[in-house]
Amino acid sequence: MASLDTFGARSELRVGDASYEIFRLDKVDGQERLPYSLKILLENLLRTEDGANITAEHIRALGGWDPDAEPNVEIQFTPARVLMQDFTGVPCVVDLATMREAVRDLGGDATKVNPLAPAQLVIDHSVVADLFGRQDAFARNVELEYERNGERYQFLRWGQSAFNEFKVVPPGTGIVHQVNIEYLARVIFDRNGQAYPDTVVGTDSHTTMVNGLGVVGWGVGGIEAEAAMLGQPVSMLIPRVVGFKLSGELPEGATATDLVLVITEQLRKHGVVGKFVEFYGPGVSAVPLANRATIGNMSPEYGSTVAIFPIDDETLKYLRLTGRDDAHIALVEAYAKEQGLWHDPEREPVYSQRLELDLSTVEPSLAGPKRPQDRVPLANAKTLFRAALKDYVKQDVAVEDRAAGNGGQADESSAESFPASDPPANDHADDPADKPRDLISAAVGAGGRPTKPTHVTTADGEFELDHGAVVIAAITSCTNTSNPQVMIGAALLARNAVDKGLSRKPWVKTTLAPGSKVVTDYYDRSGLTPYLEKLGFNLVGYGCTTCIGNSGPLAEEISAGVQESDLSVVSVLSGNRNFEGRINPDVKMNYLASPPLVVAYALAGTMDIDLFNEPLGNGSDGEPVYLRDIWPSPKEIDDVIAGAVASDMFTSRYADVFAGDERWQGLDTPTGETFTWDERSTYVRKPPYFEGMASEPSDVTDIEGARVLAKLGDSVTTDHISPAGAIKADSPAGRYLAEHGVERRDFNSYGSRRGNHEVMIRGTFANIRLRNQLVPGVEGGFTVNHLTGEQTTIYDASAAYIDAGVPLVILAGKEYGSGSSRDWAAKGTALLGVRAVIAESFERIHRSNLIGMGVLPLQFPQGENAESLGLDGTETFAITGIEALNAGTTPRAVTVTTDTGKSFDAVVRIDTPGEADYYRHGGILQYVLRRMLAS
Repeated sequence: MASLDTFGARSELRVGDASYEIFRLDKVDGQERLPYSLKILLENLLRTEDGANITAEHIRALGGWDPDAEPNVEIQFTPARVLMQDFTGVPCVVDLATMREAVRDLGGDATKVNPLAPAQLVIDHSVVADLFGRQDAFARNVELEYERNGERYQFLRWGQSAFNEFKVVPPGTGIVHQVNIEYLARVIFDRNGQAYPDTVVGTDSHTTMVNGLGVVGWGVGGIEAEAAMLGQPVSMLIPRVVGFKLSGELPEGATATDLVLVITEQLRKHGVVGKFVEFYGPGVSAVPLANRATIGNMSPEYGSTVAIFPIDDETLKYLRLTGRDDAHIALVEAYAKEQGLWHDPEREPVYSQRLELDLSTVEPSLAGPKRPQDRVPLANAKTLFRAALKDYVKQDVAVEDRAAGNGGQADESSAESFPASDPPANDHADDPADKPRDLISAAVGAGGRPTKPTHVTTADGEFELDHGAVVIAAITSCTNTSNPQVMIGAALLARNAVDKGLSRKPWVKTTLAPGSKVVTDYYDRSGLTPYLEKLGFNLVGYGCTTCIGNSGPLAEEISAGVQESDLSVVSVLSGNRNFEGRINPDVKMNYLASPPLVVAYALAGTMDIDLFNEPLGNGSDGEPVYLRDIWPSPKEIDDVIAGAVASDMFTSRYADVFAGDERWQGLDTPTGETFTWDERSTYVRKPPYFEGMASEPSDVTDIEGARVLAKLGDSVTTDHISPAGAIKADSPAGRYLAEHGVERRDFNSYGSRRGNHEVMIRGTFANIRLRNQLVPGVEGGFTVNHLTGEQTTIYDASAAYIDAGVPLVILAGKEYGSGSSRDWAAKGTALLGVRAVIAESFERIHRSNLIGMGVLPLQFPQGENAESLGLDGTETFAITGIEALNAGTTPRAVTVTTDTGKSFDAVVRIDTPGEADYYRHGGILQYVLRRMLAS
């Protein structure tokens, strides 16, 4: 639909011989003072003004944005495109296929169900690092990937042929966010004669990686993405914008990973949930595009909606490097300068709040052992590891107070940056193994650590494992594998280590999973591949492996030793997520680190080491080798990049990116306008969302007689809620698969089976680290069935409640639903029979997704929670006042009462009129489908 153009903004931009229709921002009063990101939104409204969803008043409100006001103006944002990965994308395509049938059954034209905005899906979440440390690891892992996921891949190939404007990047190509910045992102779109800013919503929270290119985009739930594909704008409140001023340059020894961990800590402490973060100032030009992408990628970890850099010369430089054509680069530059979107380091737009960072103050860091925002300065890593360890081990073991494995220096030593000074003389204490148990906690607090040496024999030899052993060292994930500086840095460190005669410890599982094939190309061209392989960092796949729980199993002997001795072992990964239970079921402590530090910890084999002052091991000459001895200089890294990274790599790798290899092209693909469901499939099944749906919605009703399915504490993430990782044989999902004839070895992961709602329901709230207060002292997906008083799984209790016609509620604390924006955290909640979630506060995306699935998000009164209100989860609940929605209004609060006499008013967290419409219809998909039929 053409814009009403109330402001007369329609104009023409000529670039070379080409002419484009644009909508001029300078036609709106106040636009010149707006932050970059809000200018992008303003253009979006000008171009899509229809007088109904997007009106002149919305445009004036954005032009007159008050940076100090609480967000209260709703606008409708229409993204230029939708981006998906296969874990979250498969359910989207399943739902679209199901919608086609529903439209047909209600008398409509099934072929009208198509993406109206370009949609791309990159298959990157299904490869598992089963094999590692060998030349054939990549080939074998890909073979296993196809064996496990053949049904899903056939379904996606059907979708690619059945739906218009839907393209699939086949397996073995790269990680979605890296493919996005290297190829898919346009920065400025050229479509149907118009030029306008590239904008995107994605079904992965780290869609924000593209913010580094100046593209406004963020992660949404799969249900929101489906609506966007079907032409529905994304409802949002005009946000607050935090300006983050950068100055200076990174010091030697500090990497982009260190920078992003500092920024994550700073922004998390400041509080930016639901806000836009925008980087500006003289230091912006000193931040390479790959580093900008790294910073944008971590936006979900500090909670902002976007974390964006404006367009400048660095943007154009990256577009040239990645093989974009000259005409398009010229359009990007001309459009940005014409519309006032080009970065001016001297200009300070109006911001809601301001923060600053001098890049020269950044120091080498990690984050862990369980949250990305818990930054650990590398100089204090050993001390802080020991302090954290006592929370993970039983205090019935010996305490060791010596440096790891070498009788080295105590924890008080520190250093600011590389290179460090020579280590002081040894100063270790006597062995305290015979200390009485009542002295153990004091020893731990004084810098010692619990120790429980466990003898293990593998094909690689005999050794002892102990608490703190690094059993996984993974160069993985979109966050860092897009960044040549840190990737080349890791390879140079590996080269220097090999030259010194160092090797990885035999208990460390080492994996390399680059974000695109271009990384392999520049490793090969620089001659660095053999050094990585010498340390066991062989290619295991092009995909999001360890960071999402696809780390693959540890060696059986190591796994057995860890489990039998209940060891608290460690993973070190160059990723963005390290939540409990996420990386590997045998690993309790997880640390995020730069790729060079991943290599370093593979050499050390333990977290119980001071990398500044203790040697990684002895070299071939028998002398100790310190990290400073092998750490590459910035000049070394830059010289290799200059000689090894070139645009021809990108153009050749992406020349025919959607075609796939012979294996992909050879898949037996179904045909037809609607999908032929296979009732025997355990991967792809028709979901029940539209069963019995009428063409008009029924009235919403109050909730009576509800019981509590789970009572949860603070910071329960969607990783605790959403099914992820391996499927255990004794879990409800494992039993379901076994009942359907699936062998244990073929269970695969929850992520791979996201197209089967029966599996996913059974894995919802099943995270092994979930702590449901209804079953104190028990971890995992368990609860009490109040109908019988018995402890059982959350799924089995839910099934009993549904059979008895009993609605369910969840009680929760602060930041409920933070973490990844996974649609199944909301879908699973709804399909378990949960009608409402009552929490102290919600993460933005999950709250919206709950509404999109017909679940009511309610908030405890300010300053109150379940404990202060005396709720223990055994009560029966009634929630009244919801029916006010039927009158077309959204109540500010509803009344919650219990059979024990407790009563309070809960805040209704339906924040926009659009969300109210979704809830009235029973969910966003039902709303879209009914609108489609009406049109």
